[in-house]
Amino acid sequence: MNISLSRYLKISFFNLLLVALVGVVMRYKILYSLPFVDQKHLLHGHSHFAFAGWITQTLMVLLVAYLSKETQKDEFIAYKNLLLANLFTAYGMLIAFPIQGYGLVSIIFSTLSVLISYLFAFKFWKDLNKLSNQSVTHYWFKAGLLLSVFSSAGTFGLAYMMANKIIHQNWYLAAVYFYLHFQYNGWFFFTCIGLFYAILPSQIITEIEFRKTFWLFALASVPAYFLSTLWMSLPIWVYVLVVVAGCLQLIAWAIFVRSIFKHRQIISEKLSRESKWLLSLCAFALTIKLSLQLGSTIPSLSQLAFGFRSIVIAYLHLVLLGVITMFLLGYIFSLNAFSVKKTTVCGVIIFATGIFLNELVLMLQGIASFSYTIIPYTNELLLCMALLMFSGILILLLSQLKK
Repeated sequence: MNISLSRYLKISFFNLLLVALVGVVMRYKILYSLPFVDQKHLLHGHSHFAFAGWITQTLMVLLVAYLSKETQKDEFIAYKNLLLANLFTAYGMLIAFPIQGYGLVSIIFSTLSVLISYLFAFKFWKDLNKLSNQSVTHYWFKAGLLLSVFSSAGTFGLAYMMANKIIHQNWYLAAVYFYLHFQYNGWFFFTCIGLFYAILPSQIITEIEFRKTFWLFALASVPAYFLSTLWMSLPIWVYVLVVVAGCLQLIAWAIFVRSIFKHRQIISEKLSRESKWLLSLCAFALTIKLSLQLGSTIPSLSQLAFGFRSIVIAYLHLVLLGVITMFLLGYIFSLNAFSVKKTTVCGVIIFATGIFLNELVLMLQGIASFSYTIIPYTNELLLCMALLMFSGILILLLSQLKK
């Protein structure tokens, strides 16, 4: 099983390298001429591949690894076709979107990607139910699968509007944020927490605090979508619901952190040094993210946040890189699926440094935007940060390919 897991994870990290490479090209395009590259189309390819080729593919692989551990069988054999099909659609979107944007071929690949996620959700749900050990971990996995399926409503709505040339800014943004929210606050987040619980001793996760955490996050997951639509004219009762959802998430996170801190000695023994600092970075980023979400319910702050592109980009990168990617790296190190060498650690440090500096520059750019102040050499710095992240992942990947 470890051999299968290691092979699939190497593919995942190669995909992350491609995501970083496209990020470098987009940053380069802002500064210098690349007439054959359509920036908007490339952005679609970058985002779709990051979701399908890096995060979703890796989560699927880690879920299959969890199932293999529980059944004591190599479940990668049973899931091989689904994993390869997801890769096929991810590469298809990476090629089609930069060429044609939302066209026939790219919509076909994105639709196939959604259908594969349905099949995976159905099969994995059935396999979870077959396990004799039914723990709170499975609540998180099942919620993640349900929200993954739910998020596709945004994808189909967006594809319909693009295919039929229906241009309505509010509908377009609402569909985009619907998909994004139920992916990174649903499928990604719930699955990651479930995976974290999977490495904890069984006597810990049976405690009532961990069940409370799940139900609070689950109750807040749907109304929290409207945190992404505060720029619209929402009824007062929806606004109140949004504030409650933001508070519930912070309360749930506080309960979770308190529970982990209470058992920190036992948990620390199960994690490597690299896992501990990566997961700590993830927890720090998630605390910032949940605090920013609640802060965005203040109308004046909400208008500023959604009014400046750099702030939106900084927030998305905070979630997808600072929270999700940092978690995946930390969790993968905890599985001992990779050989940890000096070059491996060096690559991770460079990558994490690139994420931190990228967020710092974007944050400063966003704050300066409030007073319409231009910070010199911002785009040059962001290009350097993109190159730093690319270099870190390249070093990490090469460290695993060397014999």
